[in-house]
Amino acid sequence: MNLILLGAPGAGKGTQAEAIAEQFHIPTISTGNIIREALKSGTELGLKAKSYMDSGALVPDEVVIDIIKERLAKEDCQNGFILDGFPRTIPQAEALDRMGVRIDRVVDIEVADEVIAERVSGRRVCGACGASYHLSYKKPQVEDVCDKCGSTLVQRKDDHPDTVKERLQVYHAQTEPLKSYYEAAGKLRIVEGQERVKDTTALVFKALEDLV
Repeated sequence: MNLILLGAPGAGKGTQAEAIAEQFHIPTISTGNIIREALKSGTELGLKAKSYMDSGALVPDEVVIDIIKERLAKEDCQNGFILDGFPRTIPQAEALDRMGVRIDRVVDIEVADEVIAERVSGRRVCGACGASYHLSYKKPQVEDVCDKCGSTLVQRKDDHPDTVKERLQVYHAQTEPLKSYYEAAGKLRIVEGQERVKDTTALVFKALEDLV
């Protein structure tokens, strides 16, 4: 089962990827994690990516695609995989096709921008132990103080409203066109994100049931 998960930043793709990976015993492949892994292990592709990152440039598509290709060749991907965060653009999707990578299903998790903005901008994390809270859904017992270790809670830069707005604009401009690309190939299934995570998960599994 070879899958791609689509969805705007904050739509909950990571949580759904974990649920699918656990259910079907296939790895989740995140571009950021792969690049970090390649850098850590000092592979030729990792060093190539590092040269761009050190100069402050984006890692070019061809390097990212080669890193993905190298990762998909590993033994744990033989029974399937979940791509989370790749492809991000039509050219990347076309490159994936040219590599001969078979994609069985593309699941797009749809959540309204205003809901994402509320979810993400309300998040707070503990700078010491990493525990996560939310101003509306999971408040700490004492404002701005971690229940677990008593350290101060902070808002990550990525969770700031201005940053969230910017990331959503980039998603709509660059990544959302992938929906039409995969719909034309007959591989797209749209899942409406629900208020409760487990309800979204149930819909995601329903979108995959004909593959099992």
